[in-house]
Amino acid sequence: MIKKAVIPIGGEATRLRPLTIETSKGLVRLLNKPILEHSILSLAKDGIEEVYLGVKGYVNYTSLFDYFREGYWLKEKYGLEKEVRIRYMPRYESTTNGDAVWYTMQYYGIKEPVVVIQGDNVYQLNIQEMFEWHRKKKAFITIALQRVGDVTGFGVAKIDGDYRIEYFVEKPRPEEAPSNLANTGIYILSENFWKFLEEDWAKDMRERKTLDFGGDIIPALIEHGYDVYGYPMEGYWFDVGTPERYLGAAMYLLHHLSPEEMEAVEVTQEVYMQGKSEMSEDLRRKIRDAIKRGELLVDGKVLLGRHISIGSGTTLEDAIIDNYSVIGRGCEILHSVVMDRVKLGDNVRVINSIVGRHVEIGDNVRIVNSVIGDNAVISDNVRMYNVKIWPHEFVEKGATLEHYTVRSAVPKR
Repeated sequence: MIKKAVIPIGGEATRLRPLTIETSKGLVRLLNKPILEHSILSLAKDGIEEVYLGVKGYVNYTSLFDYFREGYWLKEKYGLEKEVRIRYMPRYESTTNGDAVWYTMQYYGIKEPVVVIQGDNVYQLNIQEMFEWHRKKKAFITIALQRVGDVTGFGVAKIDGDYRIEYFVEKPRPEEAPSNLANTGIYILSENFWKFLEEDWAKDMRERKTLDFGGDIIPALIEHGYDVYGYPMEGYWFDVGTPERYLGAAMYLLHHLSPEEMEAVEVTQEVYMQGKSEMSEDLRRKIRDAIKRGELLVDGKVLLGRHISIGSGTTLEDAIIDNYSVIGRGCEILHSVVMDRVKLGDNVRVINSIVGRHVEIGDNVRIVNSVIGDNAVISDNVRMYNVKIWPHEFVEKGATLEHYTVRSAVPKR
């Protein structure tokens, strides 16, 4: 049984901006809780007892530590059989996911098999079943592979009939991809994994710290005859490293997870609400009555957070609304995510968009295919199409923005 996991979570997550300007990508909220909490909970349910976060940078470390701390609280919150201990990589300047894992394992003296997952992945996979596959294959490293419709941006593997990986191409052009089997960034490493760095051929990798798994380590191991195997992953997997992929993952999970998995209670058919207190139950009754009276129109599937307020005449369709958000009258939120403590005025339309935390939006605003960073203020009568708004920015009354980014200097992290 495998009991330890390492999660490299460094870098500035530039692809997911503006949601990650001031926030670790692991703490970007998905289904009303941090992305990384989904992964750690899944690991804990699969028997992982120790999670090591390969953090880099001030924001990543402080925000993750302040939220997760040592992880003991997860047992009580989720009713786990055992506690989960979370530890953090000390301040080493890692440059790739591989050297973050290497530094972490060396520092803590880990000399047993570990599972590695990426900090911006959301997945459904039984880690112990993957480990058993890894053990039976006598693999040096096993990679969870997922079939994808578009290989753009992924590492792609070519396998033989036994799922041994013959070769691996990092981010090929679609026409040059050897298959549609994408590297998910979920790995099982053998107990002696890092011994390959002692080989003469690995000297340059070791000295230059060119230890990215997809770009460096995996192709080199295959080239030098190590037993690199794929594992056929059947559950869902999302790399939520861009706003588009984030929104796609959110909508998929909204439609495919059970109420229990979303920690929610059914209000009416396809409308679910989080919260367990008497106040939450009272709010569910009010939402249910508003739907019955036609004051709140719903279509598709909807997830509502705790202590929210929704004005009369509002329409929700495939929408996720986080805790403490206030939605005005006559609004439409379609195929979108509204994060926590957002305030929307009256007659606001949000389509295919992500509204960050603590955002204020005035009356008669239209937001389409856009992403609004935390704590931004959008004045009345604004129109936005394919726009990104950086955190704390102000958009003046009556502005029309198309294919535009509103941003100030990006703070160092």
